[in-house]
Amino acid sequence: MQIRVIGVPMDLGADRRGVDIGVSAIRYAGLHEKLRALGHSVKDIGNLHVPLPENQPAGDPHVKYLEPIVQVAEELAAAVNQALQEGDLPLVLGGDHSIALGSITGVSSFYDGDVGVIWIDAHGDFNTPETTPSGNIHGMVLAALAGLGHERLVHLAGRTPKVNPQHIAIVGVRDLDPGERELLRANRIHVFTMTDIDRRGISAIMEEAIEVAGHNGRRIHLSLDLDALDPSEAPGVGTPVRGGLSYREAHLSMELLAACGQLCSMDVVEVNPILDRENATASLAVGLVLSALGKTIL
Repeated sequence: MQIRVIGVPMDLGADRRGVDIGVSAIRYAGLHEKLRALGHSVKDIGNLHVPLPENQPAGDPHVKYLEPIVQVAEELAAAVNQALQEGDLPLVLGGDHSIALGSITGVSSFYDGDVGVIWIDAHGDFNTPETTPSGNIHGMVLAALAGLGHERLVHLAGRTPKVNPQHIAIVGVRDLDPGERELLRANRIHVFTMTDIDRRGISAIMEEAIEVAGHNGRRIHLSLDLDALDPSEAPGVGTPVRGGLSYREAHLSMELLAACGQLCSMDVVEVNPILDRENATASLAVGLVLSALGKTIL
């Protein structure tokens, strides 16, 4: 398989600085060499240009940095769509989670909306400008992809929703804002919390998530936020929440996704080297990518 790596050093969607250099940290952790050792070919197109927050007005406090985030999302959507047209699997490196607006828009355009999403994250990212406590777009992106929120986000590339809400599975959630909790319920999003994982086990949860996102062979986009893991495993994230996925739970999730054979694209986000210890979180991110792309113990 040819993997097309697309870097998006985005930090306009979050408050804490540093995720923009997560792209380089993941590359430095041996991404290319390890993918090739697994038998994949790698084409890295470098980084998309992302404006610096110092040079941009934040604008509306309920949707900060809206215009530059939309601009980058449009460029990323085109790059992802082109990768798929040329038979490559797009691997998008962030950057904060707002980049998923572009990556999933590109996938949705290619598959004419018939795509499922597995969103592995400590948070729901299902706020709107009316419910957000922060105004940070990385906490609104999944709602926008499902057709809710600011019109500039919702109508990106002329398609809404980008993903049928019934084809979305969120895994690993343990921190929701009150407003987004109500939106998740109202839109009947399949949410698998850490309580669900504790009670039923990660294998059963991932099998159900794959069925939700990939029913009848539907292609699946994986959006992996490293804060889904427990901070003891992934210290280098901007919004850590205790009680997350263990190392083995995370790897088994990736292995099960690889085994289903329906993964078409992925993004890896929220690695913050400023908060990391000896690049441990970036190295973990690389390991999880490898598991999602076919690496097994035996």
